[in-house]
Amino acid sequence: MPQANKVAKLEEINASLEKAKSVFLTDFSGLTVEEVTRLRKEFRKANVKYLVVKNTLARISAKENGYEALVPFLQGPTGMAIAMDDPVAPVRIIFDFKKDKEKPSIKAAFLEGELLDQKSAEEVRNIPTREVLLAQVASAFAAPLSGFVGGLKAVISNFANVLNQVQEKKEA
Repeated sequence: MPQANKVAKLEEINASLEKAKSVFLTDFSGLTVEEVTRLRKEFRKANVKYLVVKNTLARISAKENGYEALVPFLQGPTGMAIAMDDPVAPVRIIFDFKKDKEKPSIKAAFLEGELLDQKSAEEVRNIPTREVLLAQVASAFAAPLSGFVGGLKAVISNFANVLNQVQEKKEA
């Protein structure tokens, strides 16, 4: 019969994976407890759940939730950074954290239904944030409209100038 604490941990992993936008597997070996606590605090700010997991429980949960591709990477010390909102947030936080220390390293990631190896997962950090992308889209929509408005303003201004010139000619 499974132990109650393992059942509870498995339920926690399952609940997190069901809501996940992305999952990043990390190797946290070499980090102190204080550093892991600081890393978790940074993750929490971005609505990312960081779980230090037993690989057996993580394998079971991955298979149950459609993350089978991650199973081969569940070896050695493993932390799961599970993004609830911004799917790219975990990799940004990890790389900000790595400025001070070489750890944690990314083992693999599962993003938008695709398995990413370590190199590909690290490249994801170059994707702009959601807010930046939305601003770029809004700017792309606004540019033609502002050009159109500017063109209309010029036409109206030219028309007013022509009317003024006609009026001046008639008065003279």
